[in-house]
Amino acid sequence: MTTAQPLYQKPDCLFCKITRGEIPSRKVYEDEEVFAFHDIHPATPVHFMIVPRVHVDNLYDAGLEYQAVLGRILGLAGRLAREQGLDDGFRVVINNGRVGRQEVYHLHVHIMGGPEPLSGPRTA
Repeated sequence: MTTAQPLYQKPDCLFCKITRGEIPSRKVYEDEEVFAFHDIHPATPVHFMIVPRVHVDNLYDAGLEYQAVLGRILGLAGRLAREQGLDDGFRVVINNGRVGRQEVYHLHVHIMGGPEPLSGPRTA
């Protein structure tokens, strides 16, 4: 494992349970550091999440000691998106905290797309 922190998981965390295989998911990818799976309430035709196996609540808690696993997540995003059929673009979203509409307090990166441009505001 390349993360500086030892692997820590919360026993009652939904996404920790998914990465441990205690709750079934439609897996996209997994390795020692990350796990990717389809969202159970997709907002777009293709909608999956990439999560670190180590428990981190959100970006407020993701200091530089997590840069390797966060870099791994973003480094895999394009390849996994293409493998899921997103050849013409996709959106990457990280909801953070209450105001950011984070629902599960385990850091996760949404990969969303489909055959048509996504609606919503453009942000250069």
